[in-house]
Amino acid sequence: MTAVMLFTVTTANAKKEVTPRMYMFGFAASFNDTIVHFTDIQMVDSVWTDSKTGFLLGRENYSYQLRDYLAAHQMPHRTCIVVYNKDRKKLEKKFLKMRKLYTQPKKGQRQFDIRYIESRDMQFKPVDMSDPVTVETESEKND
Repeated sequence: MTAVMLFTVTTANAKKEVTPRMYMFGFAASFNDTIVHFTDIQMVDSVWTDSKTGFLLGRENYSYQLRDYLAAHQMPHRTCIVVYNKDRKKLEKKFLKMRKLYTQPKKGQRQFDIRYIESRDMQFKPVDMSDPVTVETESEKND
């Protein structure tokens, strides 16, 4: 009970703030095949973060941007994530480590079909989190 109250108080003190620049890349995979996608590392202007934790707010909306892009290119039902950091060098290390998991499988693991999505083909767009009630994904707008 005390832990729940402490968590509530801690998160209540956190505030949203605009971070001038954030670097991110997307990753997508499906449980139905061996195709995995990586986007380029991209710099996104004016993203919203939690002032206390530094977490990127609206992460799911960035993931939805990748999911919608892939669905529009006949690759539906992908599980998509974004990985982000304010420091490009730190993000590059995460990118290389994650890519290595799929390009150099261990003995007995299956081989993956790695596909790269370049920034000229798909660019993450900033998500305005100033009013979370108004945030909606492209797929929700089209429904």
